[in-house]
Amino acid sequence: MFQPNSALDEKKLLAAVGVSSFEELIQRLPKKYVNPGLGLPNEMAEMDLTRFLTDLSNKNGQPLSFLGAGSYDHFIPTVVSALSNRGEFSTAYTPYQPEASQGTLQVIFEFQSMVAEIYGMDIANASLYDAATALSEAALVAFRHTDRHILLIPDALHPHYRRTLETYFLENTPYRLVTLACPEGTIDPNDLDAKLKQNENQVAGVVVQTPNFFGCLENGSVIAEKAHAAGALLIASSNPLALGVVSPPGEFGADIAVGDGQPLGLSLSFGGPYVGLFACKKELMRKMPGRICGRTVDVNGKPAFVLTLQAREQHIRREKANSNICTNQNLCATAMTIHTAMLGPEGLKETAELNLQLAHYAAEQLSQLPGFNLKFTAPFFNEFVLELPEEAETLQKKALELGVLAGLPLKTFYPKLDRHLLINVTEKKSKEDIDRLVSVLRSLK
Repeated sequence: MFQPNSALDEKKLLAAVGVSSFEELIQRLPKKYVNPGLGLPNEMAEMDLTRFLTDLSNKNGQPLSFLGAGSYDHFIPTVVSALSNRGEFSTAYTPYQPEASQGTLQVIFEFQSMVAEIYGMDIANASLYDAATALSEAALVAFRHTDRHILLIPDALHPHYRRTLETYFLENTPYRLVTLACPEGTIDPNDLDAKLKQNENQVAGVVVQTPNFFGCLENGSVIAEKAHAAGALLIASSNPLALGVVSPPGEFGADIAVGDGQPLGLSLSFGGPYVGLFACKKELMRKMPGRICGRTVDVNGKPAFVLTLQAREQHIRREKANSNICTNQNLCATAMTIHTAMLGPEGLKETAELNLQLAHYAAEQLSQLPGFNLKFTAPFFNEFVLELPEEAETLQKKALELGVLAGLPLKTFYPKLDRHLLINVTEKKSKEDIDRLVSVLRSLK
């Protein structure tokens, strides 16, 4: 913690270097460099002030970034870190013990309530590591609930989520992953029908990610209907911010909804730590992983919060236990709770609309450049695939030399899409930022 020097300390320091005052110490500096000020207007909104200072720091070489692909650069008010980093919340270990403080338990309860409401589901747990982990745990619930062994996953699923599923299930397990084709950017309904028929009475769950890795929005209702007709569960993975403008998984029939809370209050930091969201229908409540915080009353009739439904091996027989994944980053869940509470339903909607409008403006402008086209025609939220006139990695490097990180080349994950960039636009990008991206790409053609 920073401790300013006392007057006595300062006097000793100045005496040690042979001067009597601070002004004497700096008297040889040119006057223009002494307290020059930042040149800020008297009044600025926090987001505008942050953007102004970010622009100043970008002069040191920070590129203008349009990178997304699962981790998004959203505005986070200072109050989120100011509150979540208070000593009452900071902890070196997960608060899963029954004796955890009432304040911590209330935050968990509020977090669960917000996640359940955002996803339109009956109940949510107290968070997991990240979206990939939450999806894998959802698959485990589907396997156990249906006593089946196949999971259908779309080709447009985030590649990191797929790798995590493979880590969970491919080696030395009876489970199998089957990929659904996404030739137009979303799940092909005919391929879904065919895969369900080929694996009749074996499919435990169908996964739909919406928006998916390409940014496209899926038709969740149609996929839910087909999955349920085959006796499988529907597992939906969704960006919680997108649900401010599109239907939540609970409305289109998902049995389990998962996602990552990063877009709501967690900054980018080399991929984490983030917070995994997990919500489900009431009938699956006792099969969900981790823990749940409930609200009750004490002996005096006052509201009280308690950890409950911890179906882990510490509390019940090991063979009956659910996944013991409790040592998560609860501080991340706390930050998301604070940020989401500040936004409220209207703030969530307005932020989502802003993302939607800016991303569509960018897509419209970029697709008008000669040789540039949108790869897919499906509706999208704040991310889209742009087809380029040359290899994406080459163009990206050229743009980076001009100070713009234009997006993610998709060749790494989809070799056939070697001339395609995944471009993300959030509320932190202004019209001028987007116009600069367009101008840079136009100049490189």
